Amino acid sequence: MSEHTELEQQAIRLMELLKRGDTDALEELVGRVHGSDLADILEELEETERLRVLSLLPPAAAAETLVEMEEVEHPETLLASLQPEKIAEVVDEMPDDDAADLIGELEPAEQARVLASLEDPGPIEDLLHYPEDSAGGIMTRGLVAVSSHLAAREALSEIRRQAREVPEFYTIFVVDRGRRLQGVMNLQSLVMADPEERISELIEEPPAVVPVEMDQEEVGRILARYNLPAIGVVDALGRLVGRITFDDVIDVMEAETTEDILRFASVSEEEEVRGSTVDAARSRLPWLMLSLLTTAAAASVVYLYRETVEQIVILAAVMPMIAALGGNAGTQALAVTVRRIATSDESFIERWQVVGKEMVVGLLNGLMIGVVAALAGMLLLGDPAFGLVVMLAMWGNLIVASTLGGFIPIFLESIGVDPALASSVFVTTLTDMVGFFLLLALASTLLM
Repeated sequence: MSEHTELEQQAIRLMELLKRGDTDALEELVGRVHGSDLADILEELEETERLRVLSLLPPAAAAETLVEMEEVEHPETLLASLQPEKIAEVVDEMPDDDAADLIGELEPAEQARVLASLEDPGPIEDLLHYPEDSAGGIMTRGLVAVSSHLAAREALSEIRRQAREVPEFYTIFVVDRGRRLQGVMNLQSLVMADPEERISELIEEPPAVVPVEMDQEEVGRILARYNLPAIGVVDALGRLVGRITFDDVIDVMEAETTEDILRFASVSEEEEVRGSTVDAARSRLPWLMLSLLTTAAAASVVYLYRETVEQIVILAAVMPMIAALGGNAGTQALAVTVRRIATSDESFIERWQVVGKEMVVGLLNGLMIGVVAALAGMLLLGDPAFGLVVMLAMWGNLIVASTLGGFIPIFLESIGVDPALASSVFVTTLTDMVGFFLLLALASTLLM
C-alpha cells in the first residue's frame, strides 16, 4: 500500500469520525499520525473541521502540525482561532523561530491577542522585530552556550541543565561574561578533558558566524559551504543572540528557489504556487502587459521591412525559426548566468568573464546551426544566396543571444536590480529585434 493511499484512507476515516462525533476514536486516530502527514490531511478539510481536529490534538502534535502546514493554508489563522489556554500550550511546544513565523503573519491586533495569551512572550516578540528574510528572522534563541571561564566539569553540568530546554543541539557555543561569542566546543573534547581544565583551553574557532542582519539566502550558502549543522548568530557587538540550524535553511532555500523560478518566468513573487485563479491572473497581468510592449518593439522591425517580406514571402516562415532559436540560446545562457550569480561568490573580473565565455559558445553553436539552416534553405529554394542570408542571420543572432544572456543579468546585478526578475524580458525582446533585423536587412541587401 502506497503512502499516498494510506494518507487518503486516514483522511476518510477522520472525516467519518468527525461526522459521527466519536471524539475518543478521533483522538486515538490523530495521536497515531505524524505531524507532517496530519498537516496534509488537515489541508483537505474545511476550516471548522480543521479547528475541531486541532483542538483535540495534544499540544506537541498540534504545534508540529501547524508548523508543517503550507503557508497558503494560513496555519496562523488556525492558531489564533484556538482558545487562549490552548494557544499558550501549543506555542510553548514550538521552536521560537517557528512560532514567530506563524504569529508574524497575523494582523497586529491578532498578534497582540495571541502574544497576550503566552506566559513569556518576550523571546518571540524579540524575533518579530527582525526582518523576515534576515538571519535574525529565521534564527532560534534556543541554544546551548557555556562561559569560557568554567571548568570542564562545571560546563558539563551547565550543558545538562540547558539541554532540558533545548532538546536538540548540534553545537556548543562558548561565550564570555558579556555573552560575546568566543568560539565553539567539541563535545567529545569536553567529555575527555580533565574535569578541572578550563573551557578557554578547549575553544575552537568556528568556521563561520553570521550577523543578525544577513540575508537568509546568504546564510544558507554559508551553511552549505562549510557543511555546518548549525551556525551562531551575533549582533553588532559580537554577542551571541541565536543559532540557525540546517533544517531551518532547507525551508529557506526551498522558498528562495521557488521565488527565483517565479521571477525567472516574470511571475510576481506575491503569487502563491497554490494560490487562486484570480490571484494568479492579477499577479501575472502586469508582466504580460510589459511583454506586449516589448514584443511590439520587435514587431516594429518587421514593419520597417514589410516590402522585403511582401516580395520574399518565404522570409515569413524563417522569422519564427530565427526568433525561437535565438530565444532558446538566450534563455540557456541566462539560466546558467543567473544560477551562477546566485550560488557563486566571484570577483568582478571573474563575473564579467562569463560574458566572453557565452559569446564564444554562441559563436560556435551559431556557426553549426547556421550551416545546417543554410543547407536546408538551399535545398528548399535552390538559391545559395538565400542559404547565405539564413546562415548569417542565424549565426549572428545566436552570438548576440548568448552574449546578452550572460551580459544582462550581470549588468542588472551591478546596478542593484534583481537579475532573476528582469533579465528574461530584455533578453527575449533584444534577441527577437536583432534576429529579425539581421534576416530582413541581409535579405534586402543580398536578395533584392
